[in-house]
Amino acid sequence: MPEVLSRRALNRATLERQLLLARAELPALEAVRHLYGMQAQAQNPPYIGLWSRLSGFAHDDLARLINERLVVRLSLMRSTIHLVTADDCLALRPLLGPMLARGAQGRGLAEVDLDELAAVGRKLVEERPLTFRELGALLRERWPEAPAADLVAGVRNMLALVQVPPRGIWGAGGQAAHTTAESWLGRSQDERPSAEEAIRRYLAAYGPATVMDVQQWSGMTRLGETVRGMGLRAFVAEDGAELFDLPEASRPDPGTPAPVRYLSEFDNMLLSFAQRTRTRITEEEYRGRVFTINGIIKATVLVDGFVRGMWKVTEKRGEAILEVELFAPVSEGERADLEVEGARMLDFVAPTATSRDIRFLEA
Repeated sequence: MPEVLSRRALNRATLERQLLLARAELPALEAVRHLYGMQAQAQNPPYIGLWSRLSGFAHDDLARLINERLVVRLSLMRSTIHLVTADDCLALRPLLGPMLARGAQGRGLAEVDLDELAAVGRKLVEERPLTFRELGALLRERWPEAPAADLVAGVRNMLALVQVPPRGIWGAGGQAAHTTAESWLGRSQDERPSAEEAIRRYLAAYGPATVMDVQQWSGMTRLGETVRGMGLRAFVAEDGAELFDLPEASRPDPGTPAPVRYLSEFDNMLLSFAQRTRTRITEEEYRGRVFTINGIIKATVLVDGFVRGMWKVTEKRGEAILEVELFAPVSEGERADLEVEGARMLDFVAPTATSRDIRFLEA
């Protein structure tokens, strides 16, 4: 009979693999590789995500990796923008290609040859990086009857389009410009991508997990046979869900202390599990407050390893204010820890502010 893993056991295992039980002494590049995809449709969340996980992390640690083309931002898991290493970009994109290509079947492209669209799009963005507005206008010169948005979406789903700097640089503005990963990195995509390797990497960063968890994270389907054929260690969750993990992976004692943490918007810690096992991180009753109907995943506060509130920083006239909205009461010690960690976080996200304040909105 497989060992039963409690909710706290799952929580502590995932926190450790997400570098959230203790800040890791890792270079930023190694951390990005380990985390295996940081959701990055907004510019700042990956910086906050790395700050919350790494000792001594500074803005330039990630900005340098982007400028040096060691990490890139592109559409990957769940068809959303992720920050990954250059090597993982070239391995993951072809693996996820069939899932992404299904998104190219827009209604406005019924009369468009998708292979031709991809070829034309590739030529345009490899001549110079283009914003989607620029790309759409150029594509409509060839397909004037098709909506520009559908043409761009077709190219985005058929090709590995990376966002080039200054997009992704802390404090930089402007629309994202795109070129192909092959052009930007000077290398081809992996011709033999491995689903098994992707599953192992996922488990190393998020496990233990169910088959549905892997599918939720990746956007791929029908992975059950693959997962069950990999020789992984099997467990059972308290509700009977079948879990899998790397045989050599660490699973801390459920009683291991977990420090308070401020997670960024869209943190993959919240997004990479199916609904059934997402309770390892947050109570289901809080889901509607964190996952909004317009697709925004709010920044959250972890207390004792679980989501206990949300936070936001507002800046005006040199003042930075951190507002912490708690979902449930916390102890005096936990509140003090939130204040200390919050002050450190304010120093990071608002380094030029002349005054800073922390305000708690009580449950």
